Amino acid sequence: MKVAIVHDYIKEYGGAERVLEELIKIYPTADIYTSLYHPQYLGPHKKRFEKMKIHTSFLQYFPFSAKLISPLRLLAPFAFKSFNLSSYDVIITSQTGAYFPNLVRKGEAKLLCYTHTPPRYLYGYMTARDWKKNPFKRIVGNLMNHFLRIVDYHSSKNVDVFIANSKEVESRIKKFYRKDALVIYPPVDTTHKAGKKITKDYYVTGGRLARAKGIDIILDAFLKNDKPLKIFGKGFAGFEEELLSKIKNKNTQIEFLGEIDDAEKLELIAGANAFVFASFDEDFGITPVEAMGVGTPVIAHKSGGVMETVVDHKTGIFYEPNTPTALNAAIEKFEKLTINPSECKSQAQKFSPEVFDKKIREVVEHA
Repeated sequence: MKVAIVHDYIKEYGGAERVLEELIKIYPTADIYTSLYHPQYLGPHKKRFEKMKIHTSFLQYFPFSAKLISPLRLLAPFAFKSFNLSSYDVIITSQTGAYFPNLVRKGEAKLLCYTHTPPRYLYGYMTARDWKKNPFKRIVGNLMNHFLRIVDYHSSKNVDVFIANSKEVESRIKKFYRKDALVIYPPVDTTHKAGKKITKDYYVTGGRLARAKGIDIILDAFLKNDKPLKIFGKGFAGFEEELLSKIKNKNTQIEFLGEIDDAEKLELIAGANAFVFASFDEDFGITPVEAMGVGTPVIAHKSGGVMETVVDHKTGIFYEPNTPTALNAAIEKFEKLTINPSECKSQAQKFSPEVFDKKIREVVEHA
């Protein structure tokens, strides 16, 4: 069976890119097609993609393309349409919600779309950048998004089988594309064993430091409660500087660690009191599962896919609304609870790569 895998773009490393890696493990001879590939921005994760057979579109050759990810979405439909994949038996697209990978020319091939989310910016969900703040951008953006929603709906018709990464995303596919979807949760490697655990005297958060992840809410909460907080990950230009400015010249126990590799991350999370997760309408949320995998409970905003992974009062605690005050109230409540690390680890095993691999193979074989 000849398989092609299509991914929006490869410039940063997060949950969607972990899924891409796992798909390549299942189909090691598959070709990868993507609009843009900029490994120099992948930090400690750069080597993960070096041996993959990656084919890029004409967008790769645009000057400053790595800096123009958002504007280039206007040309992304043409980029994916330029890929003629009719010689493959099966095409698996990884729809991150940024571009329109389902527009590839498939011919007689079966197209399976693993959907991390329909584009958040098209359907009213909070995004990484607060583009509506500027009146001019809001007017132009709303006009462009009207046409891009038409493109997105049109692209959904090219899909033979939709696979959602959570029940939350399954409902979005039904709402926006009017199609049913199978639910296969993303793979989370819970086999990593943390080494010597650091004393449990701090909280931790991190991943993609984006506005939609609620990192600013977490930061404001810990500026008020004065508890130790460690933040890992890479932020979007402008927003990360905004976060750092909040603690500049302040006597605080908040520490920004930057981008770290998986071993360091798991060691850091294993040593924490809890992993704090303040994402708005999270599609799935891999880091909370990774936290539970090393026995660390999760304090999470009650919305989106995290409600399918964290068990309230058993592997963590939920809070709402998503405000610093509500988060601090949840932390106080959490500190009075006793959560068994083994319960956290047991819950995380439900999202193992083995489960993902088995279900993906079954879908592909019956496509």
